[in-house]
Amino acid sequence: MENQLAKSVEERTFQYQDSLPSLPVPSLGESLKKYLESVKPFANEEEYKKTEEIVQKFQNGVGEKLHQKLLERAKGRRNWLEEWWLNVAYLDVRIPSQLNVNFVGPSAHFEHYWPPKEGTQLERGSIILWHNLNYWQLIRKEKLPVHKVGNTPLDMNQFRMLFSTCKVPGINRDSLKNYFRTESEGHSPSHIAVLCRGRIFVFDVIHEGCLITPPELLRQLTYIYKKCHSEPDGPGIPALTSEERTRWAKAREYLIGLDPENLTLLEKIQSSLFVYSIEDGSPHITPEDYRQVLSVLLTGDPTLRWGDKSYNLISFSNGVFGCNCDHAPYDAMVMVNVAYYVDERILETEGRWKGSEKVRDIPLPEELVFTVDERVLNDISQAKDQYLKEASNLQIAAYAFTSFGKKLTKKKRLHPDTFIQLALQLAYYRLHGRPGCCYETAMTRYFYHGRTETMRSCTIEAVSWCQSMQDPSTSLLERQEKMLQAFAKHNKMMKDCSAGKGFDRHLLGLLLIAKEEGLPVPELFTDPLFSRSGGGGNFVLSTSLVGYLRVQGVMVPMVHNGYGFFYHIRDDRFVVACSAWKSCPETDAEKLVQQIFRAFHDMIQLMNTAHL
Repeated sequence: MENQLAKSVEERTFQYQDSLPSLPVPSLGESLKKYLESVKPFANEEEYKKTEEIVQKFQNGVGEKLHQKLLERAKGRRNWLEEWWLNVAYLDVRIPSQLNVNFVGPSAHFEHYWPPKEGTQLERGSIILWHNLNYWQLIRKEKLPVHKVGNTPLDMNQFRMLFSTCKVPGINRDSLKNYFRTESEGHSPSHIAVLCRGRIFVFDVIHEGCLITPPELLRQLTYIYKKCHSEPDGPGIPALTSEERTRWAKAREYLIGLDPENLTLLEKIQSSLFVYSIEDGSPHITPEDYRQVLSVLLTGDPTLRWGDKSYNLISFSNGVFGCNCDHAPYDAMVMVNVAYYVDERILETEGRWKGSEKVRDIPLPEELVFTVDERVLNDISQAKDQYLKEASNLQIAAYAFTSFGKKLTKKKRLHPDTFIQLALQLAYYRLHGRPGCCYETAMTRYFYHGRTETMRSCTIEAVSWCQSMQDPSTSLLERQEKMLQAFAKHNKMMKDCSAGKGFDRHLLGLLLIAKEEGLPVPELFTDPLFSRSGGGGNFVLSTSLVGYLRVQGVMVPMVHNGYGFFYHIRDDRFVVACSAWKSCPETDAEKLVQQIFRAFHDMIQLMNTAHL
């Protein structure tokens, strides 16, 4: 009886946070052994020998001391990495984050009830806003189901960072401001910010204690739309968020010094649930071709994105939607979850509002009018110029591969994610004639405030298989055996990484301890093989599985001569998005995608023709 009672009580979103295990520190020996394996594909014998000696020396000397200090640190913290990771990966970074750090993705509604259609922007916008606000309320009330693997709950902390969260630029380091509270914790902001033609508006989404409805949201959006389309454009303050971080911090300080009221306005944007953008463009999108929409979401008008906001929901003139999100507060799986939730609601309601058409007397949106002068206008124009110049250098190729998908790979007993990762290794090898060091995101949400670990997909097994595919004298049977070995290796590594047994974050911890202690940087980290194998964020392939739902996304490459590669997996198709810099003569996103699709066919054929 007691058991049944316990089960009938609904789980709350954050109820397991206190009982999650702490993030472990892996063993030093294991981490260094894995590191050595990971550099092997990029070294000749002599180089590998030298690195082996460096690692040995590190393990027996300063490495052991640093490791002990790391264990000490971990004793006092439930997640020894959290603060460091936030700073090193995001807040200390000085390059413009809107283009280089943010991730974007289109909403999937275009595939069913909302195909691109002019004249639908505002009405659809009111409905999509309503569903997003319901999602916000689910988190406020802690009714969002806890994510689990089997019966094991995963960390849900990142879902706190979706709404009312903003990065604030600093001279040397940015900071994250999170204004969100659950209902039991107290007051939380309840307004959204709307950007349109260089102007900024805010309005509250709660009226008389309940959410305003789509017809009421439509009235607010129509008011803003008509005002902006019949009056001159605004100064475009949001463009400042696309600037290099220290420059933006200085511009922001100047803006606040000009008029203290400017700070109040900035805080209204920072604390807003999210930013909603009304765009005039109509990007092309079909279920087979995502190029243009991803490109516009990532490189579109900087006056219509608050680059530091955790969530910019973007609407286009043809009723297509997407998002642009700062990566610092959370990883893409949060956005995938919201996007899927909203898409399911739109499917359920056939893309329509079926409730009351009554519109209450709600206060009109308030325009945020900043005090500006010549210098601020000059800063804005400079920010726009640098952003558009950099944006024009980005190439995006994004298509659906529709010959087969998860169903067939599963039938052949091949893990679909590993299938795509190995196809990418083969594609890169064929295109560039060498192995490509690769970062695949592994999630560590089994642990308190866990986020990600680096999983290095370019293994000796993968390279050996790629070589066999290019060597005409290798038999089909041998190619198949090598491929299955590469699969097994990849799957084991992914399991290790998710279980807190990866090595990249561990090595980062050791390096940061050395820096904090004022010690010289250990030779391990200055060894050319360290960066050649991807260490220090030098991966030529930066990749992530966006999931098994109808949601796609993209980011820029990690390095100038690299690729960003993001994909989602469905029963009948794989959708891939690849980014590269046009100014790099050796990378070409279109060619890489063609090679990936060729690899898909070759791999399935290998399973079909080689009989064991």
